[in-house]
Amino acid sequence: MSQAGSTYPIRKVAVLGAGLMGAGIASHLANAGIPSVLFDIVPKDAGSDPKARNAFALKGIEAAKKIKPAAFFTPDRADLITPANYDDHGHLLTECDWIVEVVVERLDIKLHVYDWVATHRRPGAIVSSNTSGIRLADMAVNMSDEMRQHFLITHFFNPVRYMRLLEIVGGADTKPEVLTELGRFGSDVLGKGIVFGKDTPNFVANRIGIFGMVSTFRAVQDLGLTVEQVDAIMGPAMARPKTAFFRLADLVGLDTMGHVISNIHEFAPDDERNDWFVVPPVVEKLVAAGATGNKSGAGFYKTARGPGGKKSYQVLDLTTGDYREQDKDSTRFPCTGAARKAPTPEAKVAAMVWGDADDVASTFAWRTTAESLIYAANRIPEIADDIVNIDRAMKWGFAWDLGVFETWDAIGVRKSVERMKADGYAVPAWVDAMLAAGRESFYGRDAAGKPTYWSIDGTAQPVATNPNHLFLADIRAKGAPVAKNDSATLHDAGDGILLLEFHGKMNAIDNDLAALYGQGLDLLDAGTFEGLVVANEAKSAFCAGANLMMIMMGAMAGQFDQIGTMVNDLQQLMMRAKYSRKPVVVAPHGMTLGGGAEIAMQCTTTLGTGELYMGLVEVGVGLIPGAGGCKELVMRYTGDLPKDVDVDVNPLIQKAFERIGLAKVTTSGGEAQAWGYLRPTDWLVLDPDARIATAKKLARGLADGGYVPPARRTAKAAGPSCKAAIEAFLFQMAEGGFATPHDVTVGKALAGVLTGGDVPAGTVLDEQAYLDLEREAFLSLCGEEKSRERIAHMLQTGKPLRN
Repeated sequence: MSQAGSTYPIRKVAVLGAGLMGAGIASHLANAGIPSVLFDIVPKDAGSDPKARNAFALKGIEAAKKIKPAAFFTPDRADLITPANYDDHGHLLTECDWIVEVVVERLDIKLHVYDWVATHRRPGAIVSSNTSGIRLADMAVNMSDEMRQHFLITHFFNPVRYMRLLEIVGGADTKPEVLTELGRFGSDVLGKGIVFGKDTPNFVANRIGIFGMVSTFRAVQDLGLTVEQVDAIMGPAMARPKTAFFRLADLVGLDTMGHVISNIHEFAPDDERNDWFVVPPVVEKLVAAGATGNKSGAGFYKTARGPGGKKSYQVLDLTTGDYREQDKDSTRFPCTGAARKAPTPEAKVAAMVWGDADDVASTFAWRTTAESLIYAANRIPEIADDIVNIDRAMKWGFAWDLGVFETWDAIGVRKSVERMKADGYAVPAWVDAMLAAGRESFYGRDAAGKPTYWSIDGTAQPVATNPNHLFLADIRAKGAPVAKNDSATLHDAGDGILLLEFHGKMNAIDNDLAALYGQGLDLLDAGTFEGLVVANEAKSAFCAGANLMMIMMGAMAGQFDQIGTMVNDLQQLMMRAKYSRKPVVVAPHGMTLGGGAEIAMQCTTTLGTGELYMGLVEVGVGLIPGAGGCKELVMRYTGDLPKDVDVDVNPLIQKAFERIGLAKVTTSGGEAQAWGYLRPTDWLVLDPDARIATAKKLARGLADGGYVPPARRTAKAAGPSCKAAIEAFLFQMAEGGFATPHDVTVGKALAGVLTGGDVPAGTVLDEQAYLDLEREAFLSLCGEEKSRERIAHMLQTGKPLRN
């Protein structure tokens, strides 16, 4: 995103501290294309060798290259980080527009670093701390007035690349425009979800989240639930991540969790639940024994090895203090069963808290939910000015599907308040006042359909929105869809742009989805709309591929003519989108696999996200890409080569075979671009909420610019020698035990398509020729019994079969 017009444009950043967080921040800046200087101290006895003097910074960069999950989109992004040290490179600070301190959580050390910063920074440069618990006022005590005006807290969550939340906290002297501009940079450039908090202990997300933890520990003790039972309740059943409660505690680190609990107890003496913020005895015992969670290999869960060395996880028996095998049967409850079947996060939470009175899991879910709702309502305006910032903090910082007040709306505010009072809880007065005013939910929409929230001052206020964001809920609020079926919807997105949304299971491609895609293209051809955006807001998958059940049923019934027709129709649909006379912009995110990748690759332009996991993975079910994936990769790898130049295309086609034949999936949008799944001219946006709005702007801009589709493409066939080389590779894989006989069958079919079939090397083929080869190979593999076995296994288990 552009920083044009910014009061404080950030072109280069200094990161002070090359530990896990500092290197993580520098890595993510690099992902966004922002160069940084990574500082750390000079090691003792380093001498005069520059490399030795920068050893800690270099070590941080190398660690970031190796860490899993990956900190960088692609390893070469590390080139944007300059290693440095405090003694030799203070002058580099003058080049930096933002200086972020990420040193150890000790006030005396931070104050020493700020004295160094004051000596070297240029006036107007923003300075921030990544502290998670030290008060801003204490850190700014020795700063000049000018530096204090440009000082704030920017609290990233770890791992920086993947955790969306960035809490921004200003001080009494911080310029409002500094807060605004850094928030804009964090959102538009780094892709972070920005929450504005107050200079209070542990800010917003951790204050609410840690209260939820101490509340849960108390409920566990009172109700006598086990570790595995609690995690069965507090995970997806409550519309929260699989880490649930005890797994999350292990992930955070029990020592870290204990420190945060104690920090709130010490520095929030007026908190009405201050006496609850006491480290639970079980946590104290585990930490004393060195069992601090995942980083030590043991906490509430312990890694164990079963028969044959298979990894398993034992759980801590909260009664005996010993580790034991998990009792999966004990985790089945009526409310969790109901939640599993519920279609939405709201319905899941409601199923949990309104379960049967004799269901201990429902009692547990109600108690911990009620206590957290009331606690959060009491924290306004102490930790944040409104419910929106608290909800966003919990969704972005803890990966909840619903924020605190969205959860309250989901279970019914009036109904739940009545039960809270019956249970003896004191409900905040402003919540009672809202109900008395006739408002039944914390969130709503005004007469124009714009979202509102209930303020503690007793009024409905507009939800602050980023102008670069556009959500499907806002589009739906403006009117009925243009067309809809079970798998997709066509929306009028405004400004002459049509939007195709997928919403089937895993957004798989089926006849309904294809029909609506075709209808959208018809509307472009008719002049009803000027451009089309293909996007959705599914949490994890843009599109996970074709509807395998449909293919399986057709193959089992021997309906190969019908399958052939379906594949041909999909091929022509993709070609129609690619060469549409009006722009078609596809905005994939998350899992974009098989047919999903083929949709994303065959359009006017593609707008990818940073977290884009894209691949042509059909070999996992015994097939090959059949809707243009093979054709498109051949064209991208060899189609741009000058036709009058004799170039050996074999290495390029072999690389295409490797990508498809080994079902490789990109680990980022940057890698998708490096592999050619995204074109060099395609776009990447790091803010997932900006995806649809940006795609719409692209479509509108292309239309306004008089877009003309490109000429149809051709490529020189690699021919028999390349096919033979690939088959030799397959033979070696099989001989080494790395490929099954059916892997070889599928691989040979794929090689035949990628090398151009039975034509001499150098033969110029058009796209339709490759599509014909794709379709023929796809159908032949549908007729293979072992391919059908693979498809059936995937449908039954969700995992590939190696047969």
